[in-house]
Amino acid sequence: MDLLTAISDNLWNPMAYFALAVGLFFTVVTRAAQFRLIGDTLRQILKPKADHGGGISPLQALLLTISSRVGVGNIAGVGTAVAAGGPGALLWMVVCALLGSASSFAESSLAQVFKRKINGEHRGGMPFYVKHGLRIKWLAAVLAVMTMLGYGFLFPGVQSNNIAGSLEHAFGLPVWVSAIAVTALLGFVILGGTRRIVHAAQFMVPLMAVGYILVAFIIVIINLEDLLPTLGLIISSAFGANEVFAGMAGYAIAWGVRRAVFSNVAGVGEGTYGSAAASVTHPAKQGLVQSFSIFIDTVVVCFATGIMIVMTGSYNVFRDSGDPVVTNLEGIEAGSAYTQEAVNSALPGFGPGFVAIALFFFAFTTLVAFYYIAHTNLVFLVGREPGPILNLALKLGMLAITFYGAVESADVMWTVGDIGYASLGWINMVCLLLLSPVVYKVIRDYDRQRTDGLDPVFDPTALGITGADFWVQDHPAGDRVDTDAAHGGAEPGSYTRVAGKAPRD
Repeated sequence: MDLLTAISDNLWNPMAYFALAVGLFFTVVTRAAQFRLIGDTLRQILKPKADHGGGISPLQALLLTISSRVGVGNIAGVGTAVAAGGPGALLWMVVCALLGSASSFAESSLAQVFKRKINGEHRGGMPFYVKHGLRIKWLAAVLAVMTMLGYGFLFPGVQSNNIAGSLEHAFGLPVWVSAIAVTALLGFVILGGTRRIVHAAQFMVPLMAVGYILVAFIIVIINLEDLLPTLGLIISSAFGANEVFAGMAGYAIAWGVRRAVFSNVAGVGEGTYGSAAASVTHPAKQGLVQSFSIFIDTVVVCFATGIMIVMTGSYNVFRDSGDPVVTNLEGIEAGSAYTQEAVNSALPGFGPGFVAIALFFFAFTTLVAFYYIAHTNLVFLVGREPGPILNLALKLGMLAITFYGAVESADVMWTVGDIGYASLGWINMVCLLLLSPVVYKVIRDYDRQRTDGLDPVFDPTALGITGADFWVQDHPAGDRVDTDAAHGGAEPGSYTRVAGKAPRD
């Protein structure tokens, strides 16, 4: 265990600053698209899918991605961030999300640019843009193997472990009972295919998110007089200015970013698979939608959890050495129990059960999305829809780790998950930086067409982007003509529409 912890810390401590730097870089490259185009983003979410078959609507893609992003990290992860980094970790979670939403825009747009249509379905993601964008086939294959193994055989254990732990804390339910129940329910869903995954996520995500935020809002209202002092504590401790948490600013940054990335996975590549499945007329449209999902995950859900925990004093804080800094909950392990105690302190008798149920929905929809991600990488590796034996092996393997994770030690599962996410994050963020010229072309083209009063439609050939075969072969971009050809020499990427044929998504 000590070795696993050392590996995790050595990967994550420098990555915290790297993730912030990459997010800042793409904020500059896109001219803060995640902020300045927020109105357009909301309009894109509510539009129906573009009429070229095989994909899902922007709203369905958003819900699928949120079902992956919103999980254990939003409840248990926030608790561990506060325990290791103090209340100031919450501020750095928000900063990471605001900057990381630009990284999410970049990776989600790239997933759209370099996606493919396989057996009638839109498939894309991290290994696709590494293979077709960077043209590094061996690295794409390595990433696909890592992602398939991570999301199919490692990460599900973190989710099931926290489901079992929260149910045991709330109801005294033995973890083996939870393990059987969660594994059986997951088996029912993933045996139904991709469409059932989308429908399950679409049904469950709004219910769990709205209910959880409503409870957080009620707790803030009940403790309204403590709101400003709580915010002051979060801000002061984030910079080591609070006397109780003096010297912990570095831990606040490291753990705030670590748990923000664990929760919203901006820059890790997790959200790219749901992004690629969306049917839109321009990659930037889905990039904007997915950047908004980062806001929902971290700025709304994670911060709501953090406010409840800090406002009610339902937390302990420990230094790296294990020495206690603050002990408000004697004998309570860091994680979902902090949130359960926070809700219970404001709404007696309601907290443990409610949080356990909310965490179940958060984590279970994440498990469902994990299968989709693992399956997409298996499709990438074999080049087509896998045969029944490979599909069954993936499903059985995922069900096995789901059961095992529920009964294993929480520390082991968290550490293994941290190592996996950090490994993917380092590789993916370097690849994003290498592909930043493509991201710049995508957002510049999108802005230009919007300025001209057009509904943006993507033409990679006009922008000099190669490897985007879907948009050349499978996408009806011919409903518009390049003004360079029509008018003899206009700037490439400047378009005029053919009357009556402009596609709308």
